[in-house]
Amino acid sequence: MRYFNKILIANRGEIAIRVMRGCRELGIETVAVYSEPDKNSLHVKYADEAYPAGEAHPSKSYLNKEKIISIAKKCGAEAIHPGYGFLAENSEFARLCDEEGIAFIGPSYKTIEKMGSKLGSKHMVSSAGVPVLPYTHDGVRSIDEAKKISSEIGYPVIVKASAGGGGIGMQIVEDESGLEEAIEKGMRIARSAFGDETVFIEKYLVKPRHIELQILCDQQGNRVHLYDRECSIQRRHQKLVEEAPCPIMTDELREKMTGSALKVAEVSGYYNAGTVEFLYSNGEYYFMEMNTRLQVEHTVTEMVTGIDLVKQQIRVASGEDLAISQDDVKLHGHAIECRINAEDPLNNFTADPGKIVRYRSPGGPGIRVDSGIHMGYTIPPMYDSMISKLCSWGFDREESINRMRRAIYEYVILGVKTTLPLHHAIMNNSQFIEGKTHTHFLTEEHVKKNLAMYLREEETRMQTLAASMRLGKEAAAITAAVNVYVQNIRNNSDN
Repeated sequence: MRYFNKILIANRGEIAIRVMRGCRELGIETVAVYSEPDKNSLHVKYADEAYPAGEAHPSKSYLNKEKIISIAKKCGAEAIHPGYGFLAENSEFARLCDEEGIAFIGPSYKTIEKMGSKLGSKHMVSSAGVPVLPYTHDGVRSIDEAKKISSEIGYPVIVKASAGGGGIGMQIVEDESGLEEAIEKGMRIARSAFGDETVFIEKYLVKPRHIELQILCDQQGNRVHLYDRECSIQRRHQKLVEEAPCPIMTDELREKMTGSALKVAEVSGYYNAGTVEFLYSNGEYYFMEMNTRLQVEHTVTEMVTGIDLVKQQIRVASGEDLAISQDDVKLHGHAIECRINAEDPLNNFTADPGKIVRYRSPGGPGIRVDSGIHMGYTIPPMYDSMISKLCSWGFDREESINRMRRAIYEYVILGVKTTLPLHHAIMNNSQFIEGKTHTHFLTEEHVKKNLAMYLREEETRMQTLAASMRLGKEAAAITAAVNVYVQNIRNNSDN
């Protein structure tokens, strides 16, 4: 069955290509949009059609709602897939699609709006019996009130932007002396990033685990979960390593958490693919937020369930019932994803855009690479630093880790600094191997002290492999020249 004839992908890089792959398997034509720096990018070449969206800055291209909808109407696209980031959780964009008769491949704009407010969503799910951390039920209105509530909650606390995401604006407060500055800074960042300065205060867990549940719902009210993921290894509140299933999950805990996740979907009127995120500490879990879109780490869920989430998204957006029931969803093995960012892990993860002068992606059993880069590609400085996602699958967690180590060994990216050495260090870290991770794992001394050593190992390895690539190119050039020479001799003999 063909659900749409043509879909526009309002994104770039690896996620645009990932969505296009699903469309191609379904026989659906794809449309790419691109900014000026991306005009020669892989996602532009991969699509059936491609149209310029504007200048380099996202506000002039990938965030230009009216321009993207105009392109969709011009080329006859019946649906728009937003990927993640950019307009993926923009309720106004989803509403405009609805008004123009273009299917938005995601939840309704009303649901995005509901779940986009951290305060509003906490009120809603708490009323439905889903556990939440103690928090201020309204935005902070005065410093005196904030001090009183923080004292009641108990330090440490965290100041969060109600409209925020991606860890933007979060401020951890250890005691009352730092509260006023944290609130003022949080409000300033929230106003600049989201146009809404509302912040609230929540109890801060010192070393929690970040566990999330993938859900899939159709417009008829059918809902399933696709089990759990562990996403605790992060930098600046943004994930770097994800795995499925969660290493510490028990049958009893999973039953409770999946029940809570499906309850969140029910009370929010959710449909399409979504993720319910929880913090876990000392045997208890607490609702944190809901991501109303496809997650970066959807790959590991696909690898352990065999379910193509992009295809399911397209099916749901076309109005069809879910193709699967809960009994159809089974776990098979263990999967890990490492986000490969163009960043310097020894310099506070500073972005390192530039030209890739050598590139070779890994392969072999159980390895998946989602990427939009190639040798000669120039990573632009104005977009997210993630350049690829390296994933491994194994019959169990041990095999998945071993395969990831081998894949990291094979991966060659030269010309820019990347997080590959950090992932090399993590995959060989005894605490990670034992499954003892938390959201501040990367600040631990046992990780930091070995990073420089692994960085040197990685640089040596990549230079060695890159040298073999250069030799391979030289040999290929010589072989080609010899073949031409031999062919010319044959031609002259025939004459």
